Amino acid sequence: MNLMNRQKQGEEARVAIVAGAIRGIGLEIAKNLSACGVRCCLTYYDWLESLPAMEKAMEQYQVDFLAVNADLTQRGGAEKVVDAAAERFGRIDFLINNIERGGWPVVHGRYTPEQWALEFNTTVTAKWNLFQKALPYLKRHAGSSVVNISSISGVVGRSGPAGLVFNDCYSLANRAVSSLTEQWAREGAPEVRVNELQLGFFETRHGPGTRGWGLLNGQQRQAIVDHTLLCRTGRVEEVATAVRFLTLEAQFLTGAVIRLDGGYCLGGEHVVEMPEGVVEPGEPTFGRVTDLDRA
Repeated sequence: MNLMNRQKQGEEARVAIVAGAIRGIGLEIAKNLSACGVRCCLTYYDWLESLPAMEKAMEQYQVDFLAVNADLTQRGGAEKVVDAAAERFGRIDFLINNIERGGWPVVHGRYTPEQWALEFNTTVTAKWNLFQKALPYLKRHAGSSVVNISSISGVVGRSGPAGLVFNDCYSLANRAVSSLTEQWAREGAPEVRVNELQLGFFETRHGPGTRGWGLLNGQQRQAIVDHTLLCRTGRVEEVATAVRFLTLEAQFLTGAVIRLDGGYCLGGEHVVEMPEGVVEPGEPTFGRVTDLDRA
């Protein structure tokens, strides 16, 4: 029985905490889940000018939602969000750990101690804070799920065309997220599934719609696209669709890392045609047993 059918039969609607949801990918995830009848607690901290648009976007689904302002890098911020969601809705079923802070080299230049700490604490510590606080609530309901949103920076680092986009701390922080994903899958089992969605270049994240993308010249942007097998950047709705699958449908998937990057990590090099070769039909090749071998 799917989620919508359960709710039509009167079961209590499930609840998701969606971090970093005031705009972009986070908001698209919250909208997608709301369309499935999931009540959402949306967290935000920056870009307060986008709050009215976020609320308007959520109201169209006529599903109860809650917006909470909190600094998730602080344990008290995570406690504020989880407590507010539990008080408002009475349960928590899903945690979408969509919170990070990237440090584009072309934007920030060389690291300062403050920038390094902000990248790590937002990308790793904030996820840990939310998970630890939410886990007891998630454990109460079989079928609960956590999705950690991460970046392919943890795989490619400062190499190739992405070297202008992914900086040192951001790369190591996203590699750390994969370690947390595996550990949390063990902690959450069997009630809670924990998976990771590893993003490549998307609009509003690493790609178009970001300040850093606008600072790259046309040749640099094209190099990133050419290095991506599907020859384009991703769309926010494609992330939301993948999150919905991991959250509501992939009931036997846990501890997994799904790479949603259009093939960037495989590189833009194409497979060459197989050559004809030089061995003639019937010609002996390696592995032929000789009379000397039989002796």
